[in-house]
Amino acid sequence: MGSSEDHAYRLLNEYANGFMVSQVLFAACELGVFDLLAEAPGPLDVAAVAAGVGANAHGTELLLDICVSLKLLKVETRGGKAFYRNTELSSAYLTTVSPTSQCSMLKYMGRTSYRCWGHLADAVREGRNQYLETFGVPAEELFTAIYRSEGERLQFMLALQEVWSVNGRSVLTAFDLSVFPLMCDLGGDFFKDPLPEADLYILARILHDWADGKCSHLLERIYHSCKPGGGILVIESLLDEDRRGPLLTQLYSLNMLVQAEGQERTPTHYHMLLSSAGFRDFQFKKTGAIYDAILARK
Repeated sequence: MGSSEDHAYRLLNEYANGFMVSQVLFAACELGVFDLLAEAPGPLDVAAVAAGVGANAHGTELLLDICVSLKLLKVETRGGKAFYRNTELSSAYLTTVSPTSQCSMLKYMGRTSYRCWGHLADAVREGRNQYLETFGVPAEELFTAIYRSEGERLQFMLALQEVWSVNGRSVLTAFDLSVFPLMCDLGGDFFKDPLPEADLYILARILHDWADGKCSHLLERIYHSCKPGGGILVIESLLDEDRRGPLLTQLYSLNMLVQAEGQERTPTHYHMLLSSAGFRDFQFKKTGAIYDAILARK
């Protein structure tokens, strides 16, 4: 094989084995490896980690060494024995004591999203989410399926909270919001419940869950509740106008097919939805992070 064929085959294997990398991350979080190392007075050997997380020593060693290769852990050898500790990445994002912890999101992805993605081909064929096939839960009422147990609901809410511990500042500072003294961060059943009056309504990762018709209905409700001169701040991961990137946003959009009813959208698509509801002065800013910001006024 030539060098270009070698590269193509390596790339193919990287893609094909990507699910294994995800599962290493999910499993290490589920077992509590990073928390154990964070609480320890110093680096721990395999036996100590295995005992601490209640796992088999051989399996633990394999997991720890892969985490080192993935730069999730560091290892040092003393007296012929390996000792493991967290990296800056795992200390910041993979320990529950960190203010920027992403553990709940990763556990949610491992327990729920990953399992739904096992039915991706069916989702593409059928054009609908896969909660029924994955968990036996009908998904006509989307969040009844997402909140299919109290534990799952709490896991999901914690996961969303963690996302904003990292991404919140970039989207909330994208525009000068000081002209909006009263802000409403929408949650609850916003399709049915009365909406409180506010100067600014914040929709953070809400519109991407829903098809255009439901988005339009919600935006019209907000428009009618919004004070004159008030506004709406939409926080989403924006697709490029040709819809061929960024890759992460494309994956999120496919996830909306697998787990929800909507999709990720381009700025022009959001402009259309907002202007149809009556909003004007449309602005959007790419933050350079995962999530972007859109501001429009009544």
